[in-house]
Amino acid sequence: MTSIRAQFVGVELYFDDLERAKAFHSATLGLEISEDEPGHHAKFNSDKGFLCLERKGAESYPSKDKAFFFEVANLEAAIRAIGKENLAHSERTWAVLHDPEGHNVLLERTK
Repeated sequence: MTSIRAQFVGVELYFDDLERAKAFHSATLGLEISEDEPGHHAKFNSDKGFLCLERKGAESYPSKDKAFFFEVANLEAAIRAIGKENLAHSERTWAVLHDPEGHNVLLERTK
């Protein structure tokens, strides 16, 4: 597999108790919520990237505990470099592969 140049943009963590996680990250760490969908997810943005807290089971697709988000300038070239056979899933604007521990690594086309 050939390496690609990717820019880190954020991480998504999954929680059994979303409200408790949201309270910890906002009250204890002082992070400001930028997006909130009760029962589904809460997102915190910063100039270095985002942190998204999602309730386990909120989505219909299977996943491990984490998803790491990266942007790539040319998604098609990245997919060719990685090899389509090494992807877990791909769409027109994003693709997912798994790291050695099985965590989701999501590649998005640079916005």
